[in-house]
Amino acid sequence: MSEISFVRNDMLQPIAPPVTERGVIKWLRENLFSGWFNSVLTVLALVSVYYLISGSLPWVIDGIWTGGSLSDCRAALAGDSGACWAVLVERWHQFIYGFYPSTLYWRPTTAFALLFVALAPVLYYGLSRLGTILVGTVGVLLVLALIGLGTDGWHVFLSAAIFAVLTAVAWFAPKKLVYVTLAFPAVGYYLLWGGSFWGPVAAMIGLGLVAFAIAAALPRLGVIWATAIGVALFAAWFIDPVGSVLDIVGKVLGWFAAGPVRLDFGLRGVLPVQQHLSALLDWIRPIGMEAIDSDLFGGFLLSFVIGVTAISASLPIGILLALGRLSDMPLIKMLCVGFIEFIRGVPLITMLFTASLLLAYFLPPGTNFDLILRVIILVTLFSAAYIAEVVRGGLAALPRGQYEAADALGLTYWQAQRLIIMPQALKISIPGIVSSFIGLFKDTTLVALVGLADPLQGIRKIVLADIDWKGIFWEPFIFVGLIFFVVCFSMSRYSMYLERKLKTDHR
Repeated sequence: MSEISFVRNDMLQPIAPPVTERGVIKWLRENLFSGWFNSVLTVLALVSVYYLISGSLPWVIDGIWTGGSLSDCRAALAGDSGACWAVLVERWHQFIYGFYPSTLYWRPTTAFALLFVALAPVLYYGLSRLGTILVGTVGVLLVLALIGLGTDGWHVFLSAAIFAVLTAVAWFAPKKLVYVTLAFPAVGYYLLWGGSFWGPVAAMIGLGLVAFAIAAALPRLGVIWATAIGVALFAAWFIDPVGSVLDIVGKVLGWFAAGPVRLDFGLRGVLPVQQHLSALLDWIRPIGMEAIDSDLFGGFLLSFVIGVTAISASLPIGILLALGRLSDMPLIKMLCVGFIEFIRGVPLITMLFTASLLLAYFLPPGTNFDLILRVIILVTLFSAAYIAEVVRGGLAALPRGQYEAADALGLTYWQAQRLIIMPQALKISIPGIVSSFIGLFKDTTLVALVGLADPLQGIRKIVLADIDWKGIFWEPFIFVGLIFFVVCFSMSRYSMYLERKLKTDHR
C-alpha cells in the first residue's frame, strides 16, 4: 500500500484565465466568431458597413454649412460631392417650431423643459438623486437654449430661478414634484397657446371641483371613476354649456371663474362676496400672454404636442378599456369590446380624415373645434385601443391565485386592481406599452395628410416650395430622422431600465 506523498504547505496564487477566455477576445469568439457560419456573416457585415461608411462619410463631412441657397452650396463644392447642410442652418426654426413667432420661442422651449420636470415623478418617483440630476440638467440646458435663441434677459432669469427652485424641491422633497405633474397640462397649454391666464386656471379648478363633488356624492365610485366622469362631463359642458349636465354646476360655480371659460350665467352680484370677487377678477383679468393660433404650430413642436398628449391620455384610457373588456357586466364588456375592435380595424389615416372632415358635422352649429384638438382626441382613442390589448395581455398572464389572494384579503375590486393586480400586469406589459408609444410618436407624421405641417413632409414641402432650395432631398430627411431616432431610442432604453429595476425573479 503506497503512502500519499507531501505536496506543499501554501495554496497556489490564482492566475488570470487564458486570453481566449476573457475580455474582448472572449466576447468576439462567443458573439461574432462562434462558428464558421457566424464568422462568414460577420465578415460580410463588416465589409458592408465599411463600404457604406466610406461612401457616405465624405459626403457628410464635406458638406456646406453656410449659404443662402442650393446654388451657393454647389458653387462652394465646386463640383465635388457633399451635403448642403445650409438648408438646416437657414430653416431649422421651421423644422423645430413651425411658424411659431420667433420672438416667442422661449414659450414652447420652456414648456418642453417643464415636460421633463413633470415626468420626473413618473420616471423616478421618490428618487432624489436621479430626479435632481434630471431637473438640474434640464434647467441648465434650458438656460443655454434660451440664450442661444436670443431671449430677453428677464425671461432667462425667470426660467433660471424657477428651475433652481424645482431642483431644490427635487433634492429635498422629490415626491412634491407630483404637483408639477398635475399642473403641467394647464401650464403647458398656457405657454403654448397663450391668451387669458384665467382660462387654464379656471378649467383646472372647475375640473377638480367637479371630480371632487362626484367623488363625495358617490364615494363607491372611487377616485379613478370620479375623475373620469368629471373629465367627460366637463368636456361635454365646455362644448355645449347650456344644454349639458354641468350647466347646474356651472351656475353654482359661475362666480368663481368670472367668465374666462363661460361659467358666468348672470349670478354675479347675488351675494356681496361674489361682488367683491367679481370686481377683483375683472381687475386682474387682463393678465395673460399673446394668443397663438393653432395654424402656426408645426414641425417637431406639433409632433410633441400631439405625441405627448396622446401618450399621456391613452394609457389610463387603455387601462380602463382593458378592465372593461374583462368585466363581468355584459353591457360594459360589449361596449369596450366593440370600441377596441372597431378602432383596431380602422387605419389611423382614416380616423385622421374623420377628424379633419367629418367630425364637424356631429357638433352643434357654430362650434369652433380646433383641428389639432380633433387630431389629438382621435389619435388618443386610436392608441388607447392598442394599449388596452397590451394591458389585457398582462392581466391574462397573471396567475389566478393573485385574484384569489386579493379576495381572501377582503379587498374591493378597485383596491385589488390598484394594490395587487395592475402593478404586476403593467410590469409585464412594459415592452408592449413602450412599443405602442414609439409607434404612436412616429405616426404623428401622418397629420401632414390632413393639412398640418409635420416635420417630415409638411415642413419639407414648405421649404422646397422656395426656389432657393429646390432640389434638396436627403438633408431634411436625415435631420428629421435623427431627432426621431434619439427620442424613440431614449424611450426604448428607459423601458429596458424599468424592466431591470422591476425584475424581482431570480434574486
